[in-house]
Amino acid sequence: MIADPLLPEKTRRQSPQHDAVAAQALLEPAILNGETSDVYFLRTLDVLEAEGLNPRVTTEIFPSGPGILAGIDEALALLRRVLPRGVEVLAMERGAVMQHKQVVLRISAPYLSFGIYETAILGVLAQESGWATAARHCVEAAGGVPIASFGARHVHPLVAARMDYAAVVGGCTACSTVLGARLGGVEAAGTMPHALVLIIGGTLRAAEAFDRVIDPGVPRVALVDTFHDEAEEAVAVAEAMGARLHGIRLDTPSERGGVTPELVREVRARLDQAGHRHVQILVSGGVNPERLVRFRESGAPVDSFGIGSYISAAPPIDFTADIKEIEGRPIAKRGRIPGITPNPELRRVL
Repeated sequence: MIADPLLPEKTRRQSPQHDAVAAQALLEPAILNGETSDVYFLRTLDVLEAEGLNPRVTTEIFPSGPGILAGIDEALALLRRVLPRGVEVLAMERGAVMQHKQVVLRISAPYLSFGIYETAILGVLAQESGWATAARHCVEAAGGVPIASFGARHVHPLVAARMDYAAVVGGCTACSTVLGARLGGVEAAGTMPHALVLIIGGTLRAAEAFDRVIDPGVPRVALVDTFHDEAEEAVAVAEAMGARLHGIRLDTPSERGGVTPELVREVRARLDQAGHRHVQILVSGGVNPERLVRFRESGAPVDSFGIGSYISAAPPIDFTADIKEIEGRPIAKRGRIPGITPNPELRRVL
């Protein structure tokens, strides 16, 4: 795989290892007390408690379509927090490829211990699996070129880290938020914003200030499309910084035609001709799978892509929860088959 210009060497081959402690810390009081649940689950709790009913049920959760499973760690963290002893929980692994109606999570426990959390569990799985699946689309379209998640600015800040984490589950090598990177087991990655260049007054001055101030372990990647021609700015920064410059980022706005394969080839050629073959090229700005395929098929020499709204705006994958047994007796609503649904990919986790 091509080295990711956003990441220090020591982190580039690090496998995502979700921090279970961090996942537990993300459990908001409003989730635990049911304030984010559909109200009919809370009323069901009241009715069953009043009637003295709390049977052991087996609930199966499955998606409405194929995709990449994400959010299972958060769901399990919630279940570990609320379930009593003596229960059984089976789950597919984070990042698994799931199929239409394939059971990804099976819970056998007293209903009142987890019934009000159906909304939260389904929501976590739906949203994060949607993000992870979109990320996988990009990773596959890029054909081995590293992808970083830059979509935090498109979502509510309370879910930005979860979105970034899901993108890592989907195959992104990096993400822009500190918490998302911690959850995904990678380093937070980024270059510099246009704001820094605008305030300092020039691309080279901004890159040199960044180089003076920021920890040496952070790759020096200069944004080169703010004031002047991208190729000229790229060469100017490379001439001034030499080996310290790790890469440049092209983020040309749509008003100027966006970043094209032709522009990338020109920047690469001019850097090479000036003796800066070590400088890598990162492309961002409206990148989606279709554009990724275009870059790949045209042979544009891109070393890494930053993807924002295609991942962050991905539609959720609907999940459904069905009770399939009550006290060991097979049962189901109309249209569903009573009893356990076989899935050899499930592993016992509780």
